[in-house]
Amino acid sequence: MTLGQRILRERRSAIVGLALAIVANIAIYVFAVHPLGVKSANAAERAAAAAEERRAAERDAAAARELITGKSRADHELATFYGEVLPSDYPSARRLTYSPVVKIASKANIKFLARSEEVDLKQAKKTGLGRLHTKIQFQCDYESFRTFIYDLESAPEFIIIDDVSLAQTDPAKPLALTLEMSTYFRASSDGT
Repeated sequence: MTLGQRILRERRSAIVGLALAIVANIAIYVFAVHPLGVKSANAAERAAAAAEERRAAERDAAAARELITGKSRADHELATFYGEVLPSDYPSARRLTYSPVVKIASKANIKFLARSEEVDLKQAKKTGLGRLHTKIQFQCDYESFRTFIYDLESAPEFIIIDDVSLAQTDPAKPLALTLEMSTYFRASSDGT
């Protein structure tokens, strides 16, 4: 009999107890400790994912607040534009494209010659706005023209310069300036 067999026979109950304890430890690890560890790791991953989702939700909420604030600001600015900048009707638009323009021209030493206008109400029913297109002819020298255009562009009135034409048939005569401009006005609900 070998030494290993002798030890097994004499210490059989201790070895069997030890083997059962090892098997029990392995079973406890496999069925209890390892699943709890996996569950704990999953809980940590879920917590990290939830924290990231919370941060994303906070960013979305901040963006929504900014959008609401921006929309409110845009609504206020649009109301200001319609109430204070845009002419309220056709006669106001007509005055806007005549009196201030002629006054600026006079200040720049430009001679007024003729004026024609055209009202466009095609989009009035859809947008609520009519367009007044005005064509004015002047006589001037080049420096007066530059001053006039600068002053007109700097004026607080809502006037859009559509086209500027300068012509001079005779070098001894002043320039012929043709200015085409537009402004918009609030049209009534029936488009007039």
